[in-house]
Amino acid sequence: MKRIISLIPVVLLTVLSARAQQNAIDCANAVAGSNCDQLRAITTAVPFLMIGGDSRSGAMGDAGVAITPDANAQHWNASKLAFSEEEMEFALSYSPWLRQLVDDMNLAYIAGYKKLNKTSAVGASLRYFTLGDITFTDVNGQVIRPFRPAEFALDVSYSLQLSPKWSGGLTARWINSNLTGGVNVSGADSRAANAFAVDLSAYYRESGFTVGDMDADVAFGAVISNIGNKVSYTNTAQRDFLPMNMRVGTAFTLNLDRYNSFTFLYDANKLLVPSPPIYDQNQRDIILAGRDPNVGVAAGLFGSFTDAPGRPIRDEAGDPVFNADGMLEIEPGSVLQEELREIMHCFGVEYWYAKQFAVRFGYFYEHPTKGNRQFFTAGFGFRYNMFGFDLSYLIPTEQRNPLANTLRFSLSMAFNKSGQSPILDNQ
Repeated sequence: MKRIISLIPVVLLTVLSARAQQNAIDCANAVAGSNCDQLRAITTAVPFLMIGGDSRSGAMGDAGVAITPDANAQHWNASKLAFSEEEMEFALSYSPWLRQLVDDMNLAYIAGYKKLNKTSAVGASLRYFTLGDITFTDVNGQVIRPFRPAEFALDVSYSLQLSPKWSGGLTARWINSNLTGGVNVSGADSRAANAFAVDLSAYYRESGFTVGDMDADVAFGAVISNIGNKVSYTNTAQRDFLPMNMRVGTAFTLNLDRYNSFTFLYDANKLLVPSPPIYDQNQRDIILAGRDPNVGVAAGLFGSFTDAPGRPIRDEAGDPVFNADGMLEIEPGSVLQEELREIMHCFGVEYWYAKQFAVRFGYFYEHPTKGNRQFFTAGFGFRYNMFGFDLSYLIPTEQRNPLANTLRFSLSMAFNKSGQSPILDNQ
């Protein structure tokens, strides 16, 4: 049975990679008017919460929900912290962002945790995202004032082992987004948006079995993040959802010998917010297919699994077919197909030598109609004494991508009970 479980991650990597390629072929061969020639991306407020700040997961296609715990688990899956081998760890990460567009946008991330005992841990992190310098002008082009928009999120978490193989975690998050600095926007006074959110997470690991003559480990992780109130930047504006997200994934590790190991990763992400419906082109308040996205947080979260509008049926002339109620007729199965297209796929592999030097590769796939982010990643890391350094590099699949050449840098410091390096203690 353990041998069968250990093969699950490899099978997932093969099947889902083939599925991602087939989705791209479907859109390339789609006829005009189908969902594949429309951008149907889901948008939310404060999207910076979805950016992975650290270089380790950044080098593996943003896969991180089930990898071995470190200080940056606060973002990916806080429940892993209960299984941390070190007594305490801190990490600082920095990434210039969208440098193909602007030269002063960046993301900084600091995180750390402390083990309370053998079965529990607490963690905290601060994420700070600055959008660079801008200048506000009035309708006549006169300068109002310069401003530097910025957003931040402060997290605290608690993780507890529920059994020798299971753990659970709870994260509380305070979010502040100040994009306008109080400037009057379209006749309304603007303000900073504030929100409170929570993450619920779980982690499972199975170790101590063999594949052939090699030791192996397998882990699974799941987290629902950013469950919180909707936000607005003015008193008159419509309130927007936080990027509530479900992430599930697995990590499969093969220990070739005492010094060499490979880990294969897969994560799947789905935003738990309403899908954009199909509106009447002449009357934008009339929905022809799908559901009204202006709902509460609970309705948006639970309805996000079945609210995609799907693909309209078309007659021989290529015109959409309407029913007696004036709603679009939808192709059978296309609602499920669109829901599956909303899943983002993250693939990664990590090689470690002597637990001191790592090489990493990854791939991130998002369907063309849901944002079309597709890129490869690569990076490396090393550990010396109590210090660690990681770097990642993003390689887009198409030219002139604003994410091209994105670099992320991470520094870490780990302590065990003796205050010495866990690496040296294990030698």
